[in-house]
Amino acid sequence: MIVEGQVITATLTDNPTTRDLLSMLPLTLTLDDYADTEKIVYLDRKLSTAGAPAGSTPKAGTIAYYAPWGNLAFFYKDFAYSRGLIALGTIDATDAGVAAYKRGGELKVRIERAD
Repeated sequence: MIVEGQVITATLTDNPTTRDLLSMLPLTLTLDDYADTEKIVYLDRKLSTAGAPAGSTPKAGTIAYYAPWGNLAFFYKDFAYSRGLIALGTIDATDAGVAAYKRGGELKVRIERAD
């Protein structure tokens, strides 16, 4: 991911939702702050939720998909268990990576596959 010019890597979970997101890459997105806890963006289409758990408990650094709303979420603070939240992966080097998402207001992000 390139966040305001800073390269940040993430380790993704192998599940149908993550694979569906990967099929959409590369993506250039504008993230908005939500609840002073995460940055979110609504995708052009909903992702597959095949075999997904009922929910998850995100930690700072979690990348997730909130199925009920169809949005991608980048958590910069820990949060409570959320029904419909599918974990997609974790930002690497959590302190530095998470700090990039704590900036106020909109955030421009490009997501590319590192291979």
